[in-house]
Amino acid sequence: MRWQNRDNSSLDHHHDDTINQIAAIPMRIVGPVKIISNEINEEVGLPLATLESPLWPSTHRGARLCTHAGGIKATIIDERMTRSILVEADSVAEVHAAYLSIKEQKAALQAIVSQTSRFAKLIDLHAQIVGSMLYLRFELVTGDAAGHNMVTLASDRLLDWILTTYPHLRYVSISGNFCTDKKVSAVNGLYGRGKNVVAEVTISHALCKRFLKSTPEKIVNLNIKKNLLGSIVAGSLRSANAHFANMLLGFYLATGQDVANIIEGSQGIVHAELRLGKDGSHDLYFSVTLPNLIVGTVGNGKTLHFVQENLRLLGCTEKREPGMNARRLAIIAAASVLCGELSLLAAQTDQGELMRSHLRLERKDNEG
Repeated sequence: MRWQNRDNSSLDHHHDDTINQIAAIPMRIVGPVKIISNEINEEVGLPLATLESPLWPSTHRGARLCTHAGGIKATIIDERMTRSILVEADSVAEVHAAYLSIKEQKAALQAIVSQTSRFAKLIDLHAQIVGSMLYLRFELVTGDAAGHNMVTLASDRLLDWILTTYPHLRYVSISGNFCTDKKVSAVNGLYGRGKNVVAEVTISHALCKRFLKSTPEKIVNLNIKKNLLGSIVAGSLRSANAHFANMLLGFYLATGQDVANIIEGSQGIVHAELRLGKDGSHDLYFSVTLPNLIVGTVGNGKTLHFVQENLRLLGCTEKREPGMNARRLAIIAAASVLCGELSLLAAQTDQGELMRSHLRLERKDNEG
């Protein structure tokens, strides 16, 4: 199959020389927002590349509010990248015995992983047995890389070792979908894939009124009825949020991530509650939990000039202990999600505000 370039020259899409154009996506840096965590304690701008132009002012509003409220606090709960291999045998007894043996040999498995990368480290494995099939989910830390290729290479070598050590097992696939990569699942929320980050902020009643034109009571009520109950009605899987995917897509594009990972990345939960403020009125406690933030600061997609510049502006290109730049980037990604989520929910507490904003901003952009 051949593609026609703009200059009418034909290009074979199987060759690297076809990658000669960059798709231009509008990008703006909004904020800045104050972030407080072990990885970062400063104000940073949030780069978002998107075709949905109202996302910029909305996230910017959330960023300004959170900064005035003292900043967003964020914590990384866990981190790991996964790949699941699939093997089979003639009977369940054979695969079960093999699994019991394999899980006792983590030192041997780690030795194999170490041969594939100095940054890769096996931290756990999980299994599911279906009939005479064995699904093995390897979980690794991968330094500053998101880790897709790193963990797949490690799993490939582990698979070779397993098939050699247990000759009664047979190869089925290097990826058995128990990973789970770029698909909606429960396993990622339960065991983790990428960075598990929780970001939180407490906002006074006065700041809610000033910046959001809403109240803590309205936002908490909407979160219960829309995000929580509405998601149950819809049959959502480990997900209760309004639009995590919007901020993640914009942030992933701007920082050179594998954007298909917003599928599992957007499986997150908003928690909002009222807390007694210093003046006796209700403050708003607002948090976003994102158990599957898959980001990296090195690897494929990170050499593009605009990506390098954004990572530099975010402070994610400094010489640090391996993994710390990626952790910093995950914290900033979670903060951007919180800013955009809070702003949208507040807009939806006022009938008509969301549509008015879209019409005003998008029509203005289309008019040039």
